[in-house]
Amino acid sequence: MNWLIGGMTNPIENAAYVSVGRACGFAGLGIFCIVIGLSFDAGLTALVGSRLSIALSLVLLVLAWRAPARNYKKTETWLILQPGDRPQANVAQRLIGETSRNVYLWFAQQIAVVTIVFSVSAVVLQARVLIS
Repeated sequence: MNWLIGGMTNPIENAAYVSVGRACGFAGLGIFCIVIGLSFDAGLTALVGSRLSIALSLVLLVLAWRAPARNYKKTETWLILQPGDRPQANVAQRLIGETSRNVYLWFAQQIAVVTIVFSVSAVVLQARVLIS
């Protein structure tokens, strides 16, 4: 991704990251609140966190699968783009669909890492309880 190298120069990619990032941020906030609410039991906390994060990752994978076929004019990415940055209608579907797909997959991959951390924590914490 361009932003890893030194900044996003593609306005479509930037708008897609803003759109998906905002949605993932709110979902992450919800997961965080639930996990904090269950913090009285560390094993349960990690287990619920892993299940919720895998659910979020699966939702992102479904959205990535559907992104190329979704009407580009009904996407938040299209609404975020300034009128001068919007591509011509004959290529807009392909550009926005592919970019959205790549961004969904990138966020799904990042959430999968969080899922692995939660899952390993759950196993370790549950094993600790069984040993005690």
